[in-house]
Amino acid sequence: QVQLVESGGGLVQAGGSLRLSCAASGRSFNSYVMGWFRQAPGREREFVAHIFWSAGTTYYADSVKGRFTISRDNAKNTVYLQMNSLKPEDTAVYYCAARGRFLPTYDYWGQGTQVTVTS
Repeated sequence: QVQLVESGGGLVQAGGSLRLSCAASGRSFNSYVMGWFRQAPGREREFVAHIFWSAGTTYYADSVKGRFTISRDNAKNTVYLQMNSLKPEDTAVYYCAARGRFLPTYDYWGQGTQVTVTS
């Protein structure tokens, strides 16, 4: 079955950087879109970024554009989220997710990894 396993979260000071990883297994993801979402305490889960696995096309939420970069490594079947210039408002649990590229909803989700940014 499909498994998405996130890692790389942690505690960082404002202005610092972290790189999240999402190891994907269980099928070929060539026809999938891989996304990163986040959820802060007391808030709705929100979209952060996505990448079309085959073409590498990316899209970002305005709140992270220019600071975060999503990428994938085909050989390792892993998606990354490089987060630079972190702000306290980036504090959240970050989730990796996958959906078929022609489908509107994400079917597969990881367990999440905590990112905490201190001021």
